[in-house]
Amino acid sequence: ARTIGSIEKTVADTGESDLGKSVTIDLGSVGRVDTAGALLVEKMSRKLSDGGRSVEMSGVREKDGALFEAVRSAIDRVRPEPEVAKRNRVVAALDGIGRSVYGLYDEVVVGLNIIGSSIYGAGRRVTGKTQLRLPAIITQMDRMGVRAVPIIALMSFLIGAVIAQQGAFQLRNFGAEIFVVDLVGILQLREIGVLLTAIMIAGRSGSAITAEIGSMKMREEVDALQVIGLNPIGVLVFPRLVALTLVLPLLAFIADLMGLAGAIVVTWIYSGIPPAAFVQRLREAIDIGTILAGLIKAPFMAIIIGVVASAEGMKVGGSAESLGLHVTTSVVKSIFLVILVDAFFAIFYASIGF
Repeated sequence: ARTIGSIEKTVADTGESDLGKSVTIDLGSVGRVDTAGALLVEKMSRKLSDGGRSVEMSGVREKDGALFEAVRSAIDRVRPEPEVAKRNRVVAALDGIGRSVYGLYDEVVVGLNIIGSSIYGAGRRVTGKTQLRLPAIITQMDRMGVRAVPIIALMSFLIGAVIAQQGAFQLRNFGAEIFVVDLVGILQLREIGVLLTAIMIAGRSGSAITAEIGSMKMREEVDALQVIGLNPIGVLVFPRLVALTLVLPLLAFIADLMGLAGAIVVTWIYSGIPPAAFVQRLREAIDIGTILAGLIKAPFMAIIIGVVASAEGMKVGGSAESLGLHVTTSVVKSIFLVILVDAFFAIFYASIGF
């Protein structure tokens, strides 16, 4: 089969060949002409005319004459230059803000839908109306929790060591290096431990959740679940949300211990504070409330990470570009909201004296 693309070169070569001053294109033996064929003949005719030749077409049937006229009109039609819309910068900025605010409403609706469906599904599982997929939850706990322990422990150890070193360096000028224990204990247990853990989980597990659900959306597996009567939120989101809510407090507790361990090592080497003295001072500086102040925030941060990651995964379109965009958006939104929640709890604790 020959296509227009395959004979474009033939048309070009014909127009440049030496055919004399007068050329006749005979269409008498052509049985049927469609729009593509008429366009091809007209292009060749114009190519020959551009070379200064007199071109004449013969054998055109009466019913094809209108087609050739339509093709000539389409080629000769003057196409207007596209008008570049002039927009006021202030209006453009306000338009962007308005669209963002309007989009925020949709984000809240999607998030509440996921939370509501998860709570409803949890109620059905507790009452025995729906089977609890315990293996799926345990698998997700292994992926999000157990496998994250090494990196969480290492980063927390290093952060605790850095805080202790910098605190000891500054307090040395006042002869109060022992108070670095108070600094590290309160900062690590109330803020840094859980916040650092949540940020790392948002980057590690949140992106994985978005990528997994997004890939299933691209392959239409989510639609397949709906076709066979399964709720995608119950099958895909619920196990991940439950697993994340359970493992984040445990990871935060491990982060607290490793951060304090890093501080113990640094203060022993850098400031000469023995581990026994560090632990004794730590017991005087903190109480159970200090530990709970940090751990209470963990489930809320876990829910935020899970909901945002799942919502972004459900928005993925059919392209790899869409998947990458929503994975990035998921991580950025999760980290922002985690920090926002941490700030809210800090203000709340201060207002109630906790």
